[in-house]
Amino acid sequence: MRDAVIVGAVRTPVGKRNGGLSGIHPVDLSAHVLTALAERSGFEPRHVEDVVWGTVSQVGEQSWNVGRNAVLAAGWPESVPGTTLDRQCGSSQQALHFAAATVLSGQADLVVAGGVESMSRVPMGSSALGSDPYGSAVLARYGTNTFNQGVGAEMVAARWGFTRAQLDEYALGSHAAAAKAQDAGDFEMEIADLPDCAEDEGIRRDTTIEKLGALKTPFQADGVVTAGSASQISDGAAALAVTTSRWAFAHGLTPLARVHTAVVAADDPVIMLTAPIPATAKALAKAGLQLDDIGVYEVNEAFAPVPLAWLAETGADPGRLNPRGGAIALGHPLGASGARIMTTMLHHMRQNGVHYGLQTMCEGGGMANATIVELL
Repeated sequence: MRDAVIVGAVRTPVGKRNGGLSGIHPVDLSAHVLTALAERSGFEPRHVEDVVWGTVSQVGEQSWNVGRNAVLAAGWPESVPGTTLDRQCGSSQQALHFAAATVLSGQADLVVAGGVESMSRVPMGSSALGSDPYGSAVLARYGTNTFNQGVGAEMVAARWGFTRAQLDEYALGSHAAAAKAQDAGDFEMEIADLPDCAEDEGIRRDTTIEKLGALKTPFQADGVVTAGSASQISDGAAALAVTTSRWAFAHGLTPLARVHTAVVAADDPVIMLTAPIPATAKALAKAGLQLDDIGVYEVNEAFAPVPLAWLAETGADPGRLNPRGGAIALGHPLGASGARIMTTMLHHMRQNGVHYGLQTMCEGGGMANATIVELL
């Protein structure tokens, strides 16, 4: 019986907006992690049968199929194909799902999944400038003239009764956890650094509750969500190599973890950010596991209310959630985030002997992917 195992996981540092990665074309940033992935995993690029790449703003420098262009920029054989997909913030997590499904079905033996977003060079929303991406029927169905994640975050906070103080405390904890991990060298094995960016740039070591409390609430005048309790605009890329155990052993590769379960779910697109909750339930049911079986949870910190609502609904142990910080501290390069989070979680699992890990993240349109991986 075929399986899907991850034999390599690598990422760039996450650069802050207009920071150390902003001078690098997103294709070249992608090529950098492809090169590092092959070198660290030990596979020969000629054996890769597809590259599935997540990118959200597919316009300008991120248009015309970043996945294929990255293959060529990395100097890999012309015979290696590549494609680019968009499931909003979950794009590269979905890329992993497609890669796993491809090797499980026998259509390929080695597939690379990952993604990139250079939000400094290709601003968020630029692919829809001057256009209507929804059409009249969708907007009429929901009685709105647009969908807004920030407003959705305020709706989540109101539904679960989160206060400004709770969100700010959560944000402060994200920075503290990321700083602790960085100081301990926990990220070093997963990062392929670059000359102008050797470590994650978004961690704010000097932030305080007082500083967070002074920030404005841009989405609602009397709201609770601020830039400090939201994910950072960032640049970055990440990649994972997926194959079968049999193929890995035949080619001298070391499986790190098995893709145990992979699902996608959807919920109300207006509040938009709640789908990680049903996605988690769906993944656990398909896996035949209980939440307590999972040793680490990665829930993307698009906004602080998202992981807090997930905790409230699932009853999960907060001590297992985002142990190395999340997007509030590390940043959220949209198309890369799914693969970045999986890379971080896998390295945490290996360094701490965690058997099962679960990753989920909210996505535009009210969707969410959830992935359970098993340490090998």
